[in-house]
Amino acid sequence: MAAAPCSLIAPPTSRFDCVPLTIVLRPYPTRLPLCEIKRGRLLVRAAVAADSASKTGVAVVRIGTRGSPLALAQAYETRNKLKAAHPELLEDGAVEVVIIKTTGDKILNQPLADIGGKGLFTKEIDEALLEGKIDIAVHSMKDVPTYLPEGTILPCNLPREDVRDAFICSISSSLAELPGGSVVGTASLRRQSQLLYRYPSLKVVNFRGNVQTRLRKLSEGSVHATLLALAGLKRLDMTQHVTAILSTDEMLPAIAQGAIGIACRIGDEKMEKYLQILNHEETRLAVVCERAFLETLDGSCRTPIAGYAYCGNDGCCHFRGLVASPDGTRVLETTQKGLYTCEDMIALGKDAGKDLLQRAGTHFFDW
Repeated sequence: MAAAPCSLIAPPTSRFDCVPLTIVLRPYPTRLPLCEIKRGRLLVRAAVAADSASKTGVAVVRIGTRGSPLALAQAYETRNKLKAAHPELLEDGAVEVVIIKTTGDKILNQPLADIGGKGLFTKEIDEALLEGKIDIAVHSMKDVPTYLPEGTILPCNLPREDVRDAFICSISSSLAELPGGSVVGTASLRRQSQLLYRYPSLKVVNFRGNVQTRLRKLSEGSVHATLLALAGLKRLDMTQHVTAILSTDEMLPAIAQGAIGIACRIGDEKMEKYLQILNHEETRLAVVCERAFLETLDGSCRTPIAGYAYCGNDGCCHFRGLVASPDGTRVLETTQKGLYTCEDMIALGKDAGKDLLQRAGTHFFDW
């Protein structure tokens, strides 16, 4: 499989809470510190656990996920695709969805940048995977850091959903029609910077929570408008709330927006085989390109970064990337084109990042 060379790794660091859907939330029992677990021993323990589970009738594949409605929709999509592709998983109980509450789910009253960044939505799930508590982990790829925890691999991306953002508002039919001083709620610095660049008279406020929570706050008048990923609204069958769809020229998407990634342990051949048939290679390569761009910029949640790679009508990879100041006063863009192959697209993403780094200057990212 070609996924391994396109991943970066770094060790996990903290504990987690893991919850099967039918069980009340509880912490896992005491375990060895991760620093004491050698890779070989870990994989043996995980393999023994999986073999034992299959013999006792417990789930053959345990899918780890966050507990938000969108995360669960993505986990159920994964489950359904697994069952459709592998007849042995059609038996009742063969696939189990396990909810894992992450730090990012627990702290909702602060901007992500102030509490540690995007890894907050994946760290506990990855630790559960390494401990053998789950067999595969389903992530929104835009939440996945540019490194993967040591001992894990991300060999599968499901077909990408619509990458565009949706404008949701009850007082205007478009962003351009919003009156000056209107309040737009978003937790994304990427959206904030691009909004203020085009519409500096708007006011942008921090606006966190799952899709349902943000729509409720909007209906209660907390803000005049908000922006949400169209992919999430489609997966939740909630597109009736959309006022307008923003083109990628109006609002460049987040890195890997609309893509679902599925991780497993290195050496777990059974899970790799299950996932291999689900992988959508065009999506995986686009994600690889965009993440190479992000990695080169060494971006954090304090830096507004956007990027989108896609296969054009000519069969080539077309990429557009952007960095900006949070207040939108400075926006730098780059475009690249190359062959639609893993090696070429990694190089293309890196070249795009280097181009913006050179043009931005030394202190551009010191927010």
